[in-house]
Amino acid sequence: MAAAITAGMLVAGFVGADASPFLAVGDVVVDHTPSAVREFAIRSVGTSDKTLLFLGLGVVLFVLGIAAGLVSRWRAWPGTLVLLVLGVVGFAAVLNRSDLGQLAFIAPLASTVAALVVFGWLHGLARAAARARADTEADAGAGTRGWTETRQPTGAEDRRRFLVGSVSVAAGATIAGVVGQAIGASAANTAASQRAVGPLPTVPPVPAGADFGALGTPRFVTANRDFYRVDTALTVPELTTDGWSLRVHGMVDRELTLSFADIRDRPLVERPITLCCVSNPVGGPYISNAYFVGVPLADLLNEAGVHPDADQVLSTSVDGFTAGTPVSAVLDPARGALLAIGMNGAPLPVEHGFPARLVVPGLYGYVSATKWVTDLELTTFAARQAYWVPRGYSAQAPVKTESRIDVPRGGANVRAGQVTVAGIAWAQHKGIAKVEVRVDGGPWQVATLSTEVSKDTWRMWRITVGLRPGSHAIEARATDDTGYTQTDAVADTVPNGATGWPELSVTAS
Repeated sequence: MAAAITAGMLVAGFVGADASPFLAVGDVVVDHTPSAVREFAIRSVGTSDKTLLFLGLGVVLFVLGIAAGLVSRWRAWPGTLVLLVLGVVGFAAVLNRSDLGQLAFIAPLASTVAALVVFGWLHGLARAAARARADTEADAGAGTRGWTETRQPTGAEDRRRFLVGSVSVAAGATIAGVVGQAIGASAANTAASQRAVGPLPTVPPVPAGADFGALGTPRFVTANRDFYRVDTALTVPELTTDGWSLRVHGMVDRELTLSFADIRDRPLVERPITLCCVSNPVGGPYISNAYFVGVPLADLLNEAGVHPDADQVLSTSVDGFTAGTPVSAVLDPARGALLAIGMNGAPLPVEHGFPARLVVPGLYGYVSATKWVTDLELTTFAARQAYWVPRGYSAQAPVKTESRIDVPRGGANVRAGQVTVAGIAWAQHKGIAKVEVRVDGGPWQVATLSTEVSKDTWRMWRITVGLRPGSHAIEARATDDTGYTQTDAVADTVPNGATGWPELSVTAS
């Protein structure tokens, strides 16, 4: 099993990292995981869900390897059959990927061949040791002491050969896996490519009164390293600007193919935008704010000439992920959708889409924020479904008006008396007009809002409430600039975002 996995990784280093059968099967698992299971995993382990998946696959293969080994102690065909079946599964998973080249099949082929060769070799060593041991025991039972004395060293030697062979395979598999990952990773090339992007607009000073971070809320600008990441990529694509291009096609007057230089040479704009994941539960962590730099996405579509009947921009990532964004949202000049190449004054981090991604304010990321984007197809929602739609999510998903309590923490012990309660609220592209807080179901009290920087960013809020000794429940709700107030109706994240009031309990003493 180890030889199969690492041989596939080694060869994938030359033909494409995602050609590794182990990773390809992982992608198939991700693609076919029910929405409820996916949301449970994100709520339970957060962004460690991919690590958990890898561990789960490893455990399954480990247990399967043990079982196959046990049933193959006397005959090789059960183990051979198991390896062939796994080889077919690996082939199918790799060939199912649309982002791999014609040579991708070499990786699952190498994986299968390595598995069969190593299994046959180790099985032969094990059978030789078993035969020697059986002969020794038979001779001992027959009372032929002299023959036993001459056969024991042979049996011991056979067992040593098997153990040495097993350890050698384990060591070789480890080395092959490391080498494969090192070959497949182009981090150095990507880093050089990021430096070659050149200077980008610096992050402007945060306006006075826009940041309540000193009270315990997030800072107005989320550092790149702290920006949330939720996506389907098991391995982060390592791209360079030289090898990247963007194709605009479909229901357009003229097809465009743009290089990174074509994008970089255009006038760049910088906009503060808050992004939020549809998997964010009420009061959850999957929301961040940054200054994104790029070119207006509407300019690119207008150059291509969008047909009047097109209502969807189907964006595709280099790894095959797709998102469907309403054409009306992309073309709306007030919304300011971007093809972003920078984030907080630097080129996009690799994990956030370098060299280019989409950013469309006011829409959940799964319908608007494709990372590592390489293709924009103008089409219709009736004709094409994006990745998450057949998996139970809505085709269109505007961000809901929400709020979160950051201070105090749920379950905290606070000093009785005047207590500061603070948090964030968001209603991207609509703006936050008011946040209210109440204690123990009492009257709603209006909180103080931070300075509004943009209707497309979050706003901080704070209020001081009086708490007597004892346990207390604190709730919050936001009202946006359209007059809509955050609903108390509880809804799950599927199909288009969670709803409800954030609530926490504290003890005052």
